[in-house]
Amino acid sequence: MKLKFCGASREVTGSCHLLTLDNGYKILLDCGMFQGKRDDDDTMNTSWPFQPAEIDLLILSHAHIDHCGRIPKLVKDGFRGNIYCTHATRDLASIMLMDTAHIQERDAEFDNKHLERKKQRNPNFKYTKVKPIYNAADVAQAMKLFVSVSYDRWIDLVKGVKLVFTDAGHILGSASVNLVINTGGDEMRIAFTGDIGRPNRPILRDPQDMWPADVIISESTYGDKLHLEKPAEKARFLEIVNQTCFQRRGKVIIPAFSLGRTQELVFILDQLVNEGQLGNIPVFVDSPLAVNATDIFKAHSECFDDELHRYIVKDPDPFGFKRLSYIVDVRESKKLNSSKEPAIIISAAGMLNAGRIQHHVYNNIENPNNTILLVGYCAPYTPGGQLQRGATEIRLFGEDKKVNAQIEIMDSFSAHGDQKEMSDFLNNQIPSCKNLFLVHGEYETQLKYKTYLRDKGFSSIEIPEFKQEFSV
Repeated sequence: MKLKFCGASREVTGSCHLLTLDNGYKILLDCGMFQGKRDDDDTMNTSWPFQPAEIDLLILSHAHIDHCGRIPKLVKDGFRGNIYCTHATRDLASIMLMDTAHIQERDAEFDNKHLERKKQRNPNFKYTKVKPIYNAADVAQAMKLFVSVSYDRWIDLVKGVKLVFTDAGHILGSASVNLVINTGGDEMRIAFTGDIGRPNRPILRDPQDMWPADVIISESTYGDKLHLEKPAEKARFLEIVNQTCFQRRGKVIIPAFSLGRTQELVFILDQLVNEGQLGNIPVFVDSPLAVNATDIFKAHSECFDDELHRYIVKDPDPFGFKRLSYIVDVRESKKLNSSKEPAIIISAAGMLNAGRIQHHVYNNIENPNNTILLVGYCAPYTPGGQLQRGATEIRLFGEDKKVNAQIEIMDSFSAHGDQKEMSDFLNNQIPSCKNLFLVHGEYETQLKYKTYLRDKGFSSIEIPEFKQEFSV
């Protein structure tokens, strides 16, 4: 069999890996969008290192856009197979992909107006009209191909190929992919971690061990870091809120992914309110997508951990409290920018590269009383990534803005396991694993993680390049 790495190779976004069986049957693991520099991304997101029509089926680990974001483009370009995922992933993917389509349509409209103005100023200027990678109709077509499956249920994908999803504990519905492939009497076991979650986190169950495998494809995002422990994390978060909102009378602006990170932040705030620690500070979740995602969270209690089930007995709504407002209307969103009152604003996108959060940061980043709190991974070339790396100025809406606000980073809120948590997750694979491939990480991080895993007992560890192919 052959394994070709078509994304998230020595980088974090664009998860996509192609498995070709010895009979030519092609299985795609994830089909994610590249997120970073927009010009580079447009090229990567519109081209394929394979023929979409030749792919027989797709297995989706979870609904984050860097794992599912190009599925409508894949279907648009000829893919007609089934798309297998968990029930919650199917529900979340439908809103995530539709939101992404709308963003692309708006971006294309903005770009075309800009190009037309240049044409009016210079009649000799020639341009090609910008088109979205896909639109809402393409999303609707793609969703017809989804087949949802429960965790821990073995299913036959095709003769000789079986699949079972195990809970990855990363976001609602996230799964590790476990494949057993029989060819000519030989059995090969292939596992794809998807994104590895974290034990002892709120809301979701802990990551579940994968079945022992011969070949493993593993994420490595935080392969060189350790996160804060849970009590210290909560205390640090409260400290940032108190310093900003009470001492400086400023705002805490939090770029957060609408799916997963926002719900975890709201749950922690809900706990602080019930404990009487938050004070009289208004909290705004300014993201229509986050509102829809939270509704889906409430509908999938089968994914909740025991701690949340016990909490719900005392507080039936862990994602809502008196001073919390969910904002959908854009007019209400704009009012937050003119308000001078202390507040906590949670808004998407998490990398600060799109969405309403850009407006909030644009209007607040030059005020030293405010805090921009970064709570997860940001690609290096996104505005969020620039702030994480100490930028003193960032560009938003064509204007350079000085970074006068306090910049705080709390990677501990990340839904990705750290170095130890990921290696603990892989520990049961040491006796069986013959080939380990590290993906979904920056190259320098992966080199350090590779050394760490070798010391733990793994051998034959590869860090594949984009489009590199291996026989397994």
